[in-house]
Amino acid sequence: MMNLIELKRKWKSEETHAFKGWDFSYIDGRWDSEDLPWNYRSIVLSSLKNTDKLLDMGTGGGEFVLTLKHPQALTSVTEAYPPNVKICKEKLEPLGITVRQVYEDDKLPFENNYFDIIINRHESFDAYEVSRILKKGGYFITQQIGGKNDYDLSSRLIDNFQPQFPNHTLNNSVTELKMDGFEILKSEEVFTPIYFYDVGALVYFAKIIEWEFPGFSVDTCFENLSKFQKKLETDGVIQGTEHRFLIVAQKI
Repeated sequence: MMNLIELKRKWKSEETHAFKGWDFSYIDGRWDSEDLPWNYRSIVLSSLKNTDKLLDMGTGGGEFVLTLKHPQALTSVTEAYPPNVKICKEKLEPLGITVRQVYEDDKLPFENNYFDIIINRHESFDAYEVSRILKKGGYFITQQIGGKNDYDLSSRLIDNFQPQFPNHTLNNSVTELKMDGFEILKSEEVFTPIYFYDVGALVYFAKIIEWEFPGFSVDTCFENLSKFQKKLETDGVIQGTEHRFLIVAQKI
């Protein structure tokens, strides 16, 4: 068993390991989470017709939208993160997919009543603006990371932790969408476990997801990391809780 000095050296190495895109493969086998009770892709495909104008909000590098195999001339994507915008322009634009960089949720660069279906996986949104660019009868399908995501880990790791988005819940999002002219066809919310099998994997995870672990560093959180290490040696796992919700809405 490594002593605390050796552990700190190892954890600081994890803290500085390079992260690209939204790829956690570096810690494969060192963490795990449970499948959600719904299949986002299947839900999207069940509402998507070949003639639809489709928008994928917060597309990342376009990985998911390409799996839909939707006609590319009818497909648009938005992305805010500059490195991903660059990837999208290099990978998606040559295929005929429209790529737009966005800066604010309430200012989407599209005409009124333009899209037949808007999809959104883990991207923030403004309900009024989504309604503005969606045709009457069109669908908005979103899977969101709830405001209580990883709260039990964050509160044990960060002293005096305060969640940044405590009101980001299914009920509040449903209320906002209804106020902006949507009928809710499906809504579901779940809390599922997430597991870490070594503290270094948690360090890597916490450093990346800085909005859930504000101010995190091995130096500032070393005492709490050491407590996690003791917990791991006793239980063999560190367990937290993920918060997800799904909404399928139709503009009326």
